[in-house]
Parts: sequence; C-alpha cells; structure tokens
Amino acid sequence: MLTAPARPLRLGSLEVATPVVLAPMAGVTNAAFRQLCAEQGAGLYVCEMITSRGIVEGDPISLRMLSFAEAETVRSVQLYGIDPVYIGKAVRILCDEYGVGHVDLNFGCPVPKITRKGGGAALPWKATLLGEILTEAVSAAKPYDVPVTMKTRKGIDDDHLTYLDAGRIAQDAGCAAIALHGRTAAQHYSGTADWDSIATLKQAVDIPVLGNGDIWEASDAIAMVEKTGVDGVVVGRGCLGRPWLFRDLAAAFAGDDAIALPTLGEVAGWMRRHVELLAADMGEERGCIEFRKHVAWYLKGFRAGGRMRHALATISSLADLDTLLADLDHDEPYPVGELGTPRGRQGSPKRVALPDGWLSSREVTRIDPAAEDATSGG
Repeated sequence: MLTAPARPLRLGSLEVATPVVLAPMAGVTNAAFRQLCAEQGAGLYVCEMITSRGIVEGDPISLRMLSFAEAETVRSVQLYGIDPVYIGKAVRILCDEYGVGHVDLNFGCPVPKITRKGGGAALPWKATLLGEILTEAVSAAKPYDVPVTMKTRKGIDDDHLTYLDAGRIAQDAGCAAIALHGRTAAQHYSGTADWDSIATLKQAVDIPVLGNGDIWEASDAIAMVEKTGVDGVVVGRGCLGRPWLFRDLAAAFAGDDAIALPTLGEVAGWMRRHVELLAADMGEERGCIEFRKHVAWYLKGFRAGGRMRHALATISSLADLDTLLADLDHDEPYPVGELGTPRGRQGSPKRVALPDGWLSSREVTRIDPAAEDATSGG
C-alpha cells in the first residue's frame, strides 16, 4: 500500500477526492452502472463516449446517452470527434445545455472501421490536427471553467509511437490532464500494458498524467502509482461485474489494505441493485435485457451452472431475477483464482487499418466523416 494516503486528483478547478476515473466503455458505462460504481467509492465516473457530430446535429440516440444519475455530482462526458469546429460546438452544448463539468477527448479507439478512416488511435499521428482539436475544445470549455482532458494510446504500433508528442500538444493546448493506455493500437487489448511508457510520459509533461491498463485489483492501482508516479488511474475492464472494485480502490488510496472479498450472496445483491437502477432509468423489461450482458462477468469463477447462467442471461423481469438469485449459494466464497486476471475483451495483436498514405506525413489531412461512427472508449 501507499506509505501515505494519496492526494486528490486535480483537473483544473475540479478536485476528485479519490484519484480514480471510470473509463467509458460502450454499452456498459451508462447512468445505472456509473451510479452503482459511485455508490461504492469516490471517483470520477465518465459517461459512455459520444460523438461530437451526434451532439451538434441533435441525434436522438446520442442525446439519450447524456443521462446522468443523482449520485453524479460531476457530470463527466467523453467526446469523440475529428473536426475542430464540431468539437468546439459540441463542448459548448455540453457545458451550456447539459451542465457537464468535465470533458474528456478520446483518441484511443483501435477499431478498424475507425482507424481505417484516420480516426481513433490513428488521429494523433496527425499532430497538427490533434493540436487544433484540443485547442478548440479547451477554448470552448474555458468560459464555463470546465476542464478538458484527453485519452490516448502509445501510438499506432511500436514503430509509430505518438504519446510523447500527444502529451506535449495536450499541455500546450491547455488540457487539464492526459490519460495514457499503455498499449498501441496494434495491440488492441492483448498482451501486457506498458507501464514504463506511462512513467516516461509523466516525466515528460507538467500536466497531470493518468495511467490506464491492467488494473484488475486495487493493489494494481497502487502499484501503478508507485512505479510510474502518475496522478491517478483509469479503470476499465477490471470493474466488469465487479462494481465493488471502487470500494477497494477508495480504501487502498486511503491507506487501508484490508480488502474483503465478497461472497456470492453479496455479489447477488449488487446484481439486484444493478438491474434495479437500469429498470428505473429505462423501464423494467429493457433494463433486464440490458443487464443480460453483465451476467457472465458477475458470475466469473463462481460455481453457478450453465442452466442458472442461461436463465439469468434471459431474464425479463425483476421477479424472475429475484427467484433465480434466491437459488444461488449465497455462502459461496469469492473465487480467489480470478483475482488479478484479465476481464472482458482481449483479442490478439493485429495490423492497424489506416488510410492510404497516412504515415507519410504528420500534418493535417482531411479525415473522412465516417471515422466519427460509434466507437469504443479505447
């Protein structure tokens, strides 16, 4: 554990008591899940990523994602875009009309349909365009005293690293912090995150740096801070089916290393609360359907059989859920073999799809608007 309690994370005028940020994950970090995590411990909980074009053009699906829970004292949104003008307009709308108190810009998505158009993790290669986007976002947010941060990866691949340039550009543009996922786009979510690159970035810039990658337990977060010197951590896949991780993180950053593992009965309680929050936000039937994807994550490593897992993954009402949860062995201890192991998608390394001639220059190139399709958080 840290020898002394961690300092709060400061992003401009915004102070986050526990230096932990929930990474946006498409289809996961909606208002219900964010509230569930926020109920466990302090931190900054970021809304699912939304495209700037969707906000500016009033796309109903995009605007529906701008839903916030009562527990969210700071409305935090991750924004994705490729056009400085649209980014600026979207930031103003978020701050002025939705009371957003923190905007994070995403440049970490490795999805081929996005990088093939020059978006996502491919965009930082165009250093001039990156600077224009960040500068416009910071300028748009400044009148509202809203901090702007950015998230990126190490680069396209090991031969085309961009994170140090991105850190310098973010600092010059006035960003409040930069978050680095210690993988290249070519790695996707495979292999091991390179914490050394995070440490290198921390030494290279004066703005706060957040570390992301392979934080599966609270002890991993503490280890990252001690190894890299980062100002905070970004947690993604590690919390899938484990909202109590934020309780453990809050305790760990407060200097308490007494982490209690939940029984299956306690996990069932979180499952029930999760569906309850989803139902309150989107209706009972839709909330149950939305929850189905989480079942495997919650039960990972437990002895619940295939029939039970299937039944839970097909629920359509809270009554059905309650009946099934009652049949679980509530005294079953947490499967310690799952501690410290990867969760969610992993995949394998693959060549990054890029526009023709993309790597020949670092200067501005017009990017296909199709690059602003829905993406993952990266």
